[in-house]
Amino acid sequence: MDANFGCISGMFKTNTDIVNRAIEGILPEHWFLKLGEASNHLMWVAGHLVVSRGTVLKTLGSEWSAPWSSLFARGAKLASTDQYPGVEEIRKAWKDVSERLSASLAAVPAEVLTKPAPEGRPSFDGKVGGLVAFLAFHETYHVGQVGYLRKWLGYGQIVG
Repeated sequence: MDANFGCISGMFKTNTDIVNRAIEGILPEHWFLKLGEASNHLMWVAGHLVVSRGTVLKTLGSEWSAPWSSLFARGAKLASTDQYPGVEEIRKAWKDVSERLSASLAAVPAEVLTKPAPEGRPSFDGKVGGLVAFLAFHETYHVGQVGYLRKWLGYGQIVG
């Protein structure tokens, strides 16, 4: 693994640690509270993070799926709360996808990263490695939202 990709892997690890701390202790009834009508709740952001990590796994050649992934797709409208998986299911999915991603990033062959990125997918350099870097950036944006929601819900900050 080259040094640049090592930094990307480090970003995913740091994000894992931050999200783990951020969702710790949040009561299930708080996962669906929203700042405003047009805002996403913690359940949506956390589920979106899981699905995004699943996308990274698939980009690197692993299989990943969840029956509820369409609820958390980019641009998905919020559904009724009973349509979402339970809080514990999302926590378990986050743990599972994070462990699988860590293993996948540690073993990804250089030739996978240098392949051209799929057409229409955002990539910093037009390659799969640049797509994975973009997805790390995208994830970090949403990790900030999780931290903000935690603080707004009254659970305090997790970084700083």
